[in-house]
Amino acid sequence: MIKQACIRCIVATVLAILGLAMAAPEQRPNILIAVADDWSHGHAGAYGCNWVKTPAFDRIARNGILFTRAYTPNAKCSPSRAAMLTGRYPWQLGAAANHDAIFPPEFRTYPEALAAHGYFVGMTTKGWSPGIALDAAKNPRNLAGNRFDGHSTKPPTSGILPIDYAANFADFLKAVPTGQPWCFWYGSGEPHRNYEAGSGAAKGGKKIQDIDLVPGCWPDNEIVRNDLLDYALEVEHFDHHLGRMLDQLAAKGLLENTLVIVTSDNAMPFPRVKGQTYETSNHIPLAASWPVGIKHPGRTEDAYVSLIDLAPTFLSIAGLMPEETGMAPFAGRSLADIFHAHPAAPPRDQIILGRERNDVGRPHDQGYPTRGIIRDQRLYLHNFEPDRWPGGNPETGYLDCDGSPTKSEVLRSRSNGDNRIWDLNFGKRPTQELYQIDTDPDCLNNLATQPESEKLLHDLKRRLFATLTAQGDPRMGGMGDVFDSYPYSREALRNFHERFMLGERPPAGWVRESDFETAVPPKP
Repeated sequence: MIKQACIRCIVATVLAILGLAMAAPEQRPNILIAVADDWSHGHAGAYGCNWVKTPAFDRIARNGILFTRAYTPNAKCSPSRAAMLTGRYPWQLGAAANHDAIFPPEFRTYPEALAAHGYFVGMTTKGWSPGIALDAAKNPRNLAGNRFDGHSTKPPTSGILPIDYAANFADFLKAVPTGQPWCFWYGSGEPHRNYEAGSGAAKGGKKIQDIDLVPGCWPDNEIVRNDLLDYALEVEHFDHHLGRMLDQLAAKGLLENTLVIVTSDNAMPFPRVKGQTYETSNHIPLAASWPVGIKHPGRTEDAYVSLIDLAPTFLSIAGLMPEETGMAPFAGRSLADIFHAHPAAPPRDQIILGRERNDVGRPHDQGYPTRGIIRDQRLYLHNFEPDRWPGGNPETGYLDCDGSPTKSEVLRSRSNGDNRIWDLNFGKRPTQELYQIDTDPDCLNNLATQPESEKLLHDLKRRLFATLTAQGDPRMGGMGDVFDSYPYSREALRNFHERFMLGERPPAGWVRESDFETAVPPKP
């Protein structure tokens, strides 16, 4: 036994000297991923924003890496989170390409893989959601980990969930077996709507004049600015609980070997943003810290990264090869090279994004299929069904857009004679769109109709379709209708347009009475 121990010691020493040693199981890094619900890129102090205060996010960026070009492949909760958990594009995940779907049992997630290889895995509140996830035997699956949801608290506003996320994390840390690495998913319910109107000013002490710029696709008035302040207050609530979690790790001496990733599933729940495919829809905040694993902390990273990169990152730092985990092949790439400041491959030169079916509001449960590519500061979009309404049908109140004061103001602008604002948010779109996002981040000026854009359009479409073909996207094989054939996970949502036309009402908070452009069908 002594001889074997000496041999193991000598081998470990030699490997360490060579820089090739694999970490012992108890030395594998812990993982904390904090996922806000509907938080936009740029809305954090680390990005220079002065009307959204995020000291915890800024702390992560200051002690690690701030990513400036991080994107989700789909700007809607379920498909974005599916991509995050599997390392694959939504259109590579069958029904999980859709919002509120039934998750296919054949796709394993990284928390499931880590749990099978020695990690203690947990989560709080919102993991993969909304939708249903069952295994092949019809048993419920915990796609993001075992739940720790025991603590509630009085929320600061009526729009914020009464959940003590940080206390739930403390329970998780107490449950981790001694010496076992762990992975925790902090899934906030903020800044998802609904908001308590006026809470940003009344309870957060915020002022509308602090907002430096209102996107050009919305009216710039007090109602919209106060809506933005209410959103900001909820971002700050998410950040507050993150800060408490970081303090817990520091008190336990766990920060050094814990990879902390802070991000969002998609951008803010405002018209022409959440659920759409524009620069502001898919561009998300992202920061990472890991004192023992990130070289040259305090860096800003401008390379393109995608949420599909998180799953391969977590497996790689845990010392696992994809083929040993039972997961489907990754489309993403590990960020470990960026952490180590030693890239082994050229940086990604493009971002692919798209959407299929999101919320209800179109006949026959149809979606609004789009694919896009960002390359060299240009965004090219291909809309496969331009005759459909991108935000949902008018008669149902554009239900594929969260109800909000800003949405109502956009619709009111049309009745006031401003068709441009309405058209940008809810009007039908051409087959092709092209935007110069460094000078037009709100994507207000479609360059696709300009003759000088013809060659660029052809090149970007060719690159996009070639990439999608290599990924096995059904849209490229003429089988895109399959996405509309997948049922919603909730029976109450299926064939909703048809039932609405017979008098059924939408769920509370999904739409305001003022958002209907035609007479609302009477209740039966």
